[in-house]
Amino acid sequence: MLLGPTGVGKTFLSIGIGVEAINCGYKVHFITMHDLIHILKTQEILRTSRTRYQRIVDSDLVIIDDLMFIAMEKHEANLFFQLINKLYGQSSIIITSNKGPEDWGELLGDPAITTAILDRIVHKCQVLNLDGGSYRLKHRQTIFGNN
Repeated sequence: MLLGPTGVGKTFLSIGIGVEAINCGYKVHFITMHDLIHILKTQEILRTSRTRYQRIVDSDLVIIDDLMFIAMEKHEANLFFQLINKLYGQSSIIITSNKGPEDWGELLGDPAITTAILDRIVHKCQVLNLDGGSYRLKHRQTIFGNN
C-alpha cells in the first residue's frame, strides 16, 4: 500500500514495481479505481468489461491506482469487496491512495464492508507512507507560469 498526498510518486513507484514483475515473468494488471468501478458495475452486460475483469482476476499482481480518490456508493463498495475477496490469497495487490485506511469508512459508506476490505488488504501488507511536495510542481514558480 502506497499512501501519500498527490504528486509524491505513488503511481510512478507502483508502475515501476509492475514493470519489474513483468520482467520476472508475472502477469500484471494496472487499473485506476475509477476504471475498476466501471468494470465491476458493467461486467455482467459488457463483453469488454467481462474480459478485462477476467484479466484482473487472472493476474499475479493487480495495481489499483487512486483508491479512495472518490466516494463510492454502497453497491460499488460491495462489488469492490467481492473483487478483493476473490484476489485475497491468490494475487498480490498494490494500492495507491491519498487517504489512509482510517479515512476509508466515510468514503466506502459502510463500516462492515470497510472492515472486511481492510481485513483482507492489511493482513499481509506493507504500508509505505510517502510525503513531501508534488514532483510535478517542484520546479514551477506558479501553476500557470511560462517556465
